Parts: sequence; structure tokens; C-alpha cells
Amino acid sequence: MDKFVIEGGRRLCGRVKVSGAKNGSLALMPATILAPGTYHLANTPNLRDVWTMSRLITCLGAFCELNDNELFIDSRELNSYEAPYEHVKNMRASFYVLGPLLARFGKARVSLPGGCAWGPRPVDLHIKGMERLGAEITLENGYVVASARNGKLTGARINLEISSVGATGNILMAATLAKGRTLISNAATEPEITALARFLMKMGAKIDGIGTAILEIEGVDELHPADEITIPDRIEAATFLIAAAATGGNIELDDCNPYHLTSVIAILEEAGCVLDVNSNSISLEATAIKPVDITTAIYPGIPTDIQPQWTALMTKANGNAKVADPIYKDRFKHIPELVRLGANIDVIEHTAFVRGGEALSGATVMSSDLRAGAAMVIAALMAEGTSEVLRIYHIDRGYEEFEKKLTGIGANIKRVKTDLI
Repeated sequence: MDKFVIEGGRRLCGRVKVSGAKNGSLALMPATILAPGTYHLANTPNLRDVWTMSRLITCLGAFCELNDNELFIDSRELNSYEAPYEHVKNMRASFYVLGPLLARFGKARVSLPGGCAWGPRPVDLHIKGMERLGAEITLENGYVVASARNGKLTGARINLEISSVGATGNILMAATLAKGRTLISNAATEPEITALARFLMKMGAKIDGIGTAILEIEGVDELHPADEITIPDRIEAATFLIAAAATGGNIELDDCNPYHLTSVIAILEEAGCVLDVNSNSISLEATAIKPVDITTAIYPGIPTDIQPQWTALMTKANGNAKVADPIYKDRFKHIPELVRLGANIDVIEHTAFVRGGEALSGATVMSSDLRAGAAMVIAALMAEGTSEVLRIYHIDRGYEEFEKKLTGIGANIKRVKTDLI
């Protein structure tokens, strides 16, 4: 196991290059199952989650190789329709292979997923979507066993009860090879879904309504391989902006997409930061932080994935702030850890009440999930003295070279081996 040892009290200043999007890559990679052939996915981040998905696709018979952020996938020999527990248990996004396997083979056997330790993320929307497309599904010993009637999925009207990114992507991929027309209403509009749809179009899919909440897919007989460039990671970009604000810093983000960050830019400006936004870069200069109440929402609202980081920032604000997260109502396991650092926060139902302005002091804390881990690092960077952040394997799931990038802009952070879990 590794941990971060962080000496707080340093301003973050300099330039940061934003990596490719974790969630973007995890959507593109299963799509390569749909059509046998070779793919080059540029700007793929070197992350634990990407390697987890690579191992899963490899166990299905494909070949995956990641070099210098270019992922090469050869799916010509992919011949298995079973995604075993040993590969799916570590990451919920592994369930994305259900739709592509059903579309390609007419059947699939996929383990129910694992993943982050917080909150329910039910797969029932995925399953209901596949059933609407004509799949017969049973649950057997922890596996979803699905088969298409007559070996072919059939287009259908599907209304998602919740605008789910995972379910939208899974159903979208399955529908590309279904017979007839599929209409997905209340579809997720996140940039990662838009990027997936455009990739599928490159592969020969017929999709209308890209970027909207209504997607229309006309099934085709076959798709073909294509190459793609993974979009920038909007959550990584937001995390660095919040970290700079928290430390009173001055940074510039390169290779980002500000259009994907409009809600985050707005609340940072409301908090008193000065931002300069260009076509593919954002600079931020921190001033005294003002308290800002936020409520997370589906895109283009404030992402739930920046809620823990924002909560950490609000401990520095001159006043009180409310941080509500109705998307995942129990996503507050980072709060006790922030309190260990000296934060004054109470949680009632799905809202954290932060009383800002009290200095944080170094302590040993742990990451309970990916974004909570990022929040711990931000808080440690603000704190006086030395902090240790444990269980950073969570952070490695979604931030490429996190400590290296932070060191490059002035942080005193080191990765150290530890026997602690």
C-alpha cells in the first residue's frame, strides 16, 4: 500500500496539463467490442480504472496495450461473452460491457459489479433497458445472464426513470446493432456520453440527437473500427482549480474544455476567484474565499464528483456554506476525515453544513473513495503541518500522476510505502 505525505501551507502556482477523461475512456473501451478490428484511442489516461477495463476486455479475448497515453485494442479475436467476477468486482463501469456483448453475440453473462464503497448505484436501469430491447435476463449466482430473442436485439422506446450516464451508454451501444429504431428519452447529456455517441458514429452507427436528452438510434447490420481522441477530464480540471483556490494559488490549466466546466467556473467566480477562460485553457487567481451554497445536479449542473473537493474548499471560506448532494445522498464519508483535520461540519440527510474560517491542522486521514481522496489531498494542502493520506489506491483510479502534477505547481507531497491499509 502507498500513502501521501503532505506538508501543507504552500500556494499552488504554475501550469497543469489536463489528462484524458477517465469516464470518457471507460465508455470508449467497451465500444470496441461491437466491431472486430483494431483501434487507437489517443489521450487515454494511465489509470487503475483503465487497466481494470483493459484486463476485462483482454479476458474476453481482445488484445490491449497502452503506451504514451495511446491505447491500442485489437478485438478481432474477442470470442467470449462472459465477464467474470474477478474482473468486474473492482469497478462498476465494467458493467458497460453488457450492451456491447449482447449486441455482438446475442448473449452475455456479466457479473454484478463492485466499485466505490459509497452509495447505491443500481444496475436495474441497464437491465430494464436491455429487456426493452428484447433481451431475456435472469440473475444466476451473482451474474446477469442475458440472451436476445432469435440472437438479435430489437429497437424500442426506452424512457430512463433517472438520467443515468452508465445506463445511457450501455443502452446506446446495444441499440447500434439492434434491428430497427431505438429512442432513449431522459438520456444523460454528459460530455462522456456525447463523446461515446460521436465515436459510435465514426464506427458507422446512425444516431440523432447527440448532446440532447433524446437519442434516436437506427440499428445497422454491422459497425467498423475507428480511432478516437479521448476528451479532457473535466473532473480532474475542476479538482486542480479547487486546489489552487484552496491554497490561495494561481494556476493555468492547459488542454481542457471550459465548455464542460461552466457550472464549476460559475461557483468559483462566485467564491471570489478570478478566472480567465480561453478555448482550451483556464487560468485561476485565488483571492479571499467567500462561502457559496451548492446543490449537485446532472449535467450541465454542478457535478457530484466535485462535491467532496468543494466541501474541503468551503472550510476556508469566511462564513458558512451548505453543500447538498441529492444525487448520492450518502456520499459524505469524507466529512469525518475533514473533521479530523479540524473542520467544523455537520451533515443532515443529504446536506453538509460547513462553518468556514477555522484553520486546518495536519493529521492522518484516509480516502474512502476516489473523489473523497482528492478532497483529503486538498485539505492537507491547506492544513498547517504534516498530513498523511492513506488508501490512495482510490486516488490512483482517477488521477494520472496526481502527486507529480501537484509537485510541479509547488505542493510538498510524496508517495510513501506503508503497511497500513
